[in-house]
Amino acid sequence: MTARDAAATRQRILEHAQRQFARHGYARVAVKGVADAAGVSPNLITRYFGGKDGLFLAATRVEIPVEHSFDGDRSSLGSRLAASIVKRWFGAPGEDPLLVLQRASGERPEAAEALAAFLDRSSLEPLHRYLRDSGLDDATARSRAAAIDAFVLGVSTRRRVLRSELDDPAELQEWLSTTIQRLADG
Repeated sequence: MTARDAAATRQRILEHAQRQFARHGYARVAVKGVADAAGVSPNLITRYFGGKDGLFLAATRVEIPVEHSFDGDRSSLGSRLAASIVKRWFGAPGEDPLLVLQRASGERPEAAEALAAFLDRSSLEPLHRYLRDSGLDDATARSRAAAIDAFVLGVSTRRRVLRSELDDPAELQEWLSTTIQRLADG
């Protein structure tokens, strides 16, 4: 097997794992099921990922570039963040690793910790800095950032994890935009 074939096989395994972890959570996913879906031997999962735990960790690596949402005036923050969120929820191919973490966070303490750390690092802290740098005092900026973060996580959990429905993208974006802006403005 060439390095390119190995990389493609590893990626195919990850895509099937993300899909299954997102749909079923951690406990109900079996290595053999992922291997069968990817058309590989379960031994390859052990070889590439060390087993189910390693596969889960690889399938839930999440990076979301949010900095572009912070380019501009605070008066249009809601529309920029809403556009970014809706694009991620509707436009990303395959299963969202963040959705995988959300679904697994109730089953696996390490998934809950990974989700919390990710949200702190990639959402809450950058948003806090942006709001502070836009002229709010530190406590107010932190409070508003926490409210926006909790709102978006709540919508994501309610609509994507509990119901698996997102409604119309344009309507959802408008509603998110308005609500996030209200939270940003206080």
